Parts: sequence; C-alpha cells; structure tokens
Amino acid sequence: MSEQQHKSSRPSRESDEQVEATEIDTEAKAKLDDDVDAILDEIDDVLEENAEEFVRSFVQKGGQ
Repeated sequence: MSEQQHKSSRPSRESDEQVEATEIDTEAKAKLDDDVDAILDEIDDVLEENAEEFVRSFVQKGGQ
C-alpha cells in the first residue's frame, strides 16, 4: 500500500481535447454523409434517365 497515485491535469486536458475533436469529427462526418447522399441521389437520377433512354433505343419497331 505504499504506492502513490499521481494525478496530473495533463490527461484531463487531453481527454477534453479528444472529446472536442470527436464532436467536431462527428459533425464533419454528418455533413460529409449528407453531401455523399446528395451526390449518390443525383447519380441515381441520371442513371435512371440514361437507362430508360438506352433501353428505348433497342426496342424493336415494326418487326425489325
């Protein structure tokens, strides 16, 4: 029981900085996720339009 416990303010500062960094990372990730979702939706819309046009170009007309 002769062990001494040393408390330092440095680890708590690092913990606070990590919490702040995590909050910032979470906000940045959420914004990035929204941006990626918007881009993927736009790509999906373009692919749908192009796919319909592509299929229409191969539809047989008048027994061809």
